Amino acid sequence: MILGVSFDSPQEQLDFANKHGYSFRLLSDRSRAIALAYGAAKTAQDKYAARYTYVIGPDGRIREAIETKDPGGQADELLRRWK
Repeated sequence: MILGVSFDSPQEQLDFANKHGYSFRLLSDRSRAIALAYGAAKTAQDKYAARYTYVIGPDGRIREAIETKDPGGQADELLRRWK
């Protein structure tokens, strides 16, 4: 399963997904709780999150975390490696 997370509102997420034809869910993290828990933000006042791609196993543990350089191709490569 692929999920995207950003600080944008749910409506902004929907508009972005429709514009780019995303078939996966985009989650709104307005409180920054997810970004703080995963180390993509240092404080709840951060304006932007760092871009990371995480592979999370069925047990909920992070298997791999890499800085996102190529959002489309990078996610596909990670999914192939971890299937």
